[in-house]
Amino acid sequence: MTEEIEFILDSTKESMEGSIAHLGKSFLNIRAGKASPAMLGSVFVDYYGSATPLSQVSKISVPDARTITLQPFEKNMLQAIEKAIMIANLGFNPMNNGDVVIISVPPLTEERRRELAKQAKSEAEDAKIGIRNARKDANTEIKKLEKDGTSEDVCKSAEDDVQNLTNAYIKKIDELLVEKEAEIMKV
Repeated sequence: MTEEIEFILDSTKESMEGSIAHLGKSFLNIRAGKASPAMLGSVFVDYYGSATPLSQVSKISVPDARTITLQPFEKNMLQAIEKAIMIANLGFNPMNNGDVVIISVPPLTEERRRELAKQAKSEAEDAKIGIRNARKDANTEIKKLEKDGTSEDVCKSAEDDVQNLTNAYIKKIDELLVEKEAEIMKV
């Protein structure tokens, strides 16, 4: 196998790994009933005029399965943190007791669980599209090499390798989705 083909396969695999990693991050933002600091990963607070991740202006802790507490590093940030959580539209109703912001994570309704499962399915489909795009890019590069004189057998073998990679990563996405749906639907 030529160096160019090895490079194409390596970069394709890297791209597909990136799709899987992105899916993992997306799945972290889909809550499955249990309180987790990751639920607030998408929340940004207005910190002296710049959007700052919530984790950089407060200590986030989970004392139990239904509660998240936020201890701001500066007391004057309490209202800004509350406001940022409301703006993020995560379905939480933060309470401020003067020292910390407390979020009670409501149990998921059946309808909300179905919505979250649908959202997980959509994220998985986006990841599959990323995998397929990586396959298409790799096959395009292989075709160019074939036009430039690389042997047809070598190129056919490389295309088979790309397809095997694609199948493996699509299967991995399906497994991650089944796992996430089970987690979401578990009462």
